[in-house]
Formats: sequence, C-alpha cells, structure tokens
Amino acid sequence: EQLHPAEVQLVVLMSQGGASTLRLMSDLKTVKQQPPEGVSASPLSDENIYVWGATVFGPDDTSWEGGIYTMRLMFTEQYPDKPPRVRFTSEMFHPNIYPDGTLCLDLIQDNWSPIYSVSSILIAIRSLLTDPNCASPANPEAAHLYQTDQKQYSRKVRRIAEKSVG
Repeated sequence: EQLHPAEVQLVVLMSQGGASTLRLMSDLKTVKQQPPEGVSASPLSDENIYVWGATVFGPDDTSWEGGIYTMRLMFTEQYPDKPPRVRFTSEMFHPNIYPDGTLCLDLIQDNWSPIYSVSSILIAIRSLLTDPNCASPANPEAAHLYQTDQKQYSRKVRRIAEKSVG
C-alpha cells in the first residue's frame, strides 16, 4: 500500500525533528485562533519555526500598564520535552528577570512539563510581572525594592513602561 504524499511528508518531518515542528505549528495555530489575553507571539521568520518573537502588554491597573515588552523564545528540536529559552529584549526591572533579560521562572525550568504550550508560557510570564517570586530573585535590587519600598519599585517600573512605548 502506498503512502499518500502528505503522509510521506509527515514521516520525513518526524525524522528531522519534526515532532517539535508539528507541535510548534499546533501551538502557533492556538496562539492565533485563541490569543491569550495581553500577549502575542509568532515565529520571527517563515523559514525558522524555532525562533519566536513575543509581546507582553502590561496588565491594566498595575505599574506595568501601558507598557509593551518584547521577548524572544528559542526552541530546540527537543521541544516540548525541553522548554524554550526565553529572554526579554526590552528593558525590564523585575525581581525574576536577570539584567540580560533572561527569566527565572519555574515553569520554564525545574517545573517544565511537555503539557505546557507557548500560550501557557506567555500567560505565566505576564502574570509573573505583577506577582513576582522574591524567594529566588534574579535581580536582587528589584526584589529588595519590591519587598521594602513598593512606591519606589512602582516608580522604576512606570519609567520602564513609559520608555517601552517610545
């Protein structure tokens, strides 16, 4: 029995890291058809589904409100068994974001599960903005201010929010 051309293509894809490609295509479809609130994401080019750009819009009624924060998600052929590397490309001041933009977030580190999708990663990152984990700070200065001087912390975040939109 002959394979249909689409089945042949599927077999080829599966043998070339295609499982991750198929999963990323599925995640992209979900992000487009059911966009999570306050975020958007897609591959940076049609040629490479493994590098995505994403935007997080600052949640309303928070110091982050009005800000537009960009990041890059880098997947490997091990996705979804291994999480993507995620890094903010816009300036950030947050207890769980290193100065280079890398995130300290359990969901994309120790607590990763293949169940998580691009949408769930983006939702977790957006909620992290307003609900930081100061127990394991990536930015000790931001964590200290968040815990001891909310007013000053909010001022710094507002400045970054304003800068993010020009």
